[in-house]
Amino acid sequence: MKGKMFDLEGKTAIVTGAGRGIGKAIALGLAEAGADVGLISRTLSELEAVAEQIESLGRRAGAVAADITETDRIEPLVEELREKLGGVDILVNNAGMNIPQEALDVTVEAWDQVMDINLKASFFLAQAVGRAMIAQGRGGRIINISSQTGSVALIKRSAYCASKAGLDMVTKVLALEWATHGILVNGVAPTFIETELSKGFLADPQFREYALAKNLLKKLGTPEDVVGAVIYLAAPASSLVTGHVLMVDAGWTAH
Repeated sequence: MKGKMFDLEGKTAIVTGAGRGIGKAIALGLAEAGADVGLISRTLSELEAVAEQIESLGRRAGAVAADITETDRIEPLVEELREKLGGVDILVNNAGMNIPQEALDVTVEAWDQVMDINLKASFFLAQAVGRAMIAQGRGGRIINISSQTGSVALIKRSAYCASKAGLDMVTKVLALEWATHGILVNGVAPTFIETELSKGFLADPQFREYALAKNLLKKLGTPEDVVGAVIYLAAPASSLVTGHVLMVDAGWTAH
């Protein structure tokens, strides 16, 4: 039994924002654990490179370039990946964005951009995958990549904090509604992670000091630091866990 606790052999996953950073690390981690992986992001060339790495591990991969904020494309997108890979057992809603602004300077356009991808697209992807999982009749796992900002406020992130707090609550509602179908819905909430998208503001010494101020381990995360939590929530090891948001925050929210 021990060897099967984190074994995803025979499972199929879909990962959004899979071309780089956290999403790429998660996709490769799922493949290393035995899953076939469907990849979604806006840039096909990045997805194809990740797909090659997954296939080199002996797993199947499907890559589809799409803008998931175009919600009318979500159902067909999920169906395309299901057909390519033979169903869907795991969804990782990872795609997201942040537009740091002082609250007095937030524009309607910026607010909508953040909400559309972080919350709206994540919900409707979960909805489409949830329908597919219910039709398949074999349960499944949905894992939403949230943030410590869903639980604690950070400056210049009013829209981002609101989107992640909303995603945390959606996670709990879906867990309540879909438990009878054997679908476990959880979240992973990282602290500041060094990626291509975050390196700009983390390079600012003043902001970096702020980012580490309540970090008990005094180190920023890497994409690989998020992977273990996702594998756990996707695997048999977490079969009694649903409606939970797992903090990967170096103790930030312990304060």
